[in-house]
Amino acid sequence: MTRKSFLSAAMALALAAPIASPVMAQQTLNVRDADIRAFIQDAARVTGRTFIIDNRVAGKVSVVTDRPLSRSEYFEIFLSTLRANGLVAVPAPGGAYRIQPADGAAGQPSSVGRAANRNQFVTEVFRLRSIDAASALETLRPLVSKDGSVTANRAGNSVVVADYADNIGRIRQVIARIDRDTASTTTVLLKNAGAREIATSLQALVTTGGEGAAKPATIVPVDSSNAVAIRGDAGTVARLAQMARELDRQAASGTEIRVYWLEHADAEKLLPVLQQLVGQAAGSAVTASTPAAGAAPPAVPVAAPGGNGISSRGPAIVTRYEGANAIIVAANSDVQRMLGETVRQLDTRREQVLVEAIIVEISDAAAKKLGVQFLIGSTKTGFAATNYSNASPNILTLAGAIAADRLGETTTTVVAPDGTRTETRTRENGDLANTLQQAAVDSIMNATGGFGGVATSLGRNGVFGAIINAVKSDTDSNILSTPSVMTLDNQKASILVGQQVPITTGEALSQNFDNQFRTVQRQDVGIKLEVKPQINTGGAIKLFLKQEVSSVAGPVSNSNTDLIINKREIETTVTVDDGEILALGGLLDDNERKTIERIPLLSDIPGIGELFKSRSKSRTKTNLMVFIRPTILRSKEDAQKLTQQRYGYIRGMQLQRNPDQEPGIDELVRDYMGATPPAAAPQPGDAVVQPPVEIIEPTARQSSGVVRPVDGQANGGTR
Repeated sequence: MTRKSFLSAAMALALAAPIASPVMAQQTLNVRDADIRAFIQDAARVTGRTFIIDNRVAGKVSVVTDRPLSRSEYFEIFLSTLRANGLVAVPAPGGAYRIQPADGAAGQPSSVGRAANRNQFVTEVFRLRSIDAASALETLRPLVSKDGSVTANRAGNSVVVADYADNIGRIRQVIARIDRDTASTTTVLLKNAGAREIATSLQALVTTGGEGAAKPATIVPVDSSNAVAIRGDAGTVARLAQMARELDRQAASGTEIRVYWLEHADAEKLLPVLQQLVGQAAGSAVTASTPAAGAAPPAVPVAAPGGNGISSRGPAIVTRYEGANAIIVAANSDVQRMLGETVRQLDTRREQVLVEAIIVEISDAAAKKLGVQFLIGSTKTGFAATNYSNASPNILTLAGAIAADRLGETTTTVVAPDGTRTETRTRENGDLANTLQQAAVDSIMNATGGFGGVATSLGRNGVFGAIINAVKSDTDSNILSTPSVMTLDNQKASILVGQQVPITTGEALSQNFDNQFRTVQRQDVGIKLEVKPQINTGGAIKLFLKQEVSSVAGPVSNSNTDLIINKREIETTVTVDDGEILALGGLLDDNERKTIERIPLLSDIPGIGELFKSRSKSRTKTNLMVFIRPTILRSKEDAQKLTQQRYGYIRGMQLQRNPDQEPGIDELVRDYMGATPPAAAPQPGDAVVQPPVEIIEPTARQSSGVVRPVDGQANGGTR
């Protein structure tokens, strides 16, 4: 070896020795069409990290570098290569990384917050302060990569973004710029005009820039301080505030007349309240008329200034127009504002209450009667008889009719010259006989049960008669009534289902005693419900109610045609919760009565004494109970639901009777009223069409969360 070559070799060794250690710490990365799994294995060896490879990872990669790389640079190039080939490294617990396709990576667990490497897949939550989550979602959706996802959390006013770390940084900068409150807010105090009127006028001037765009400003009336709050773009807010001040200044011109058209309140009932507020005499009316020549105009009742109420703000006139449900107010703007606010708060839609009552009466009556009546008499010496109040027919009534018919007849015999005999019978007491015979007929017609009698002659002038009657009756009754009525809150209502029965209140004769007349008053008999509900703040209902059930029991007696009225009445005040059933009251009655009528001494004879007795026994058991159930109807939907339920009940009953014909109520509503019948609620027995059952099985990409909708219900499961 020559000296020159030796020096060159020594110089090369001297230059190479100091950099030998750094070169050994760096790695070169030059691969062409290498298997992706082998590439990941080399990266694990170089970086010292653990990689979990998904089964779907496959393919080849190519990477060319022009210089050695440090370990951090190698890892950066490794992540970029995965991203370029549709793969992503998702951080896993324990410092490992899960290598999987980028498609679906947004739904897998990943690190939350800022990531050190821009190619890592991370998730970050951005909380918004000024803009809403829905608006931010529309702005950020185009900025998210095809493998990422963005979701709006409206409850927390935030957005959740899952994407690559470098894209997350860009989205963070965008949110910082758009999440700023650039709106201006101002409050305009009004002295003359009303806050609601000014706010309505300004809102009509504010228009949107296009369909779906937000208004440039929002105007809110503040009734407590008579001011309007305006928020929006600074220029728009300044213009609207100036306009509000100008309208308020022009409203200070003096007295003005306004007409308040009422929607729910009654002008007749509201008028005294407003007149009392302004100090005007309640009930005073203002009429327009032309005064006669030389006559002074009529005095107008106005509010006298003074005090601390509305009347101290200036004179005012409040009246109503009888032709419409309207209130007319003539006053300055300050009084107009206060009265207008009062009218607005009182003229609100009131809730309705449906009051349903259930009246149940169960009774059981049993009666037994057994008696013997007899009559022994003679046309010469007298008679003896037994008579009982609980026996029918009455033997004395029958005997009187027979005696009047026979004893009142007179026979006259006329003999003609030729020897012919003619007999003529005349009745001297015909009216008395007819009366007694009619009483006998009534006694027989009113008899119940089984009865029999015998009559015979005793000698020449004697007569004997006997009647035996036996009655046993059992009566069971189960009366169920359900009256219902709907009314407004704090409004009295009533319903009556029954008849008007004439009740005699007096009788009198004319001065000549030949013209008898009676005074009659008609009385309601049936089921009557009167109620006045008051809805409390907590939803309970205070009820002032009167429940009455009456019926005609019949005449007082056979000789008295006055009627007996059975009456059950409850009048009370109760508090019931919405939709609850409350027992108002009732009666449990068990009445047993035994009656024995007999002849002294004769009835004590063993055996034969039973012929001188009349027995009766009756027992009546009555169970009466009244229930009430109020229901609040707060909206139009509640009223429609109730109507459909009741309509469907009647319609179902008609279909039950005639299944092959259209219900008559449907035909009447459609043809006569020209309306569509209410949609009836499903009834038992109606066919129900179920949607097809769909079972979603987990795919290879799903590790959990199988959904099996069965019978319209989704049940979560794990496989």
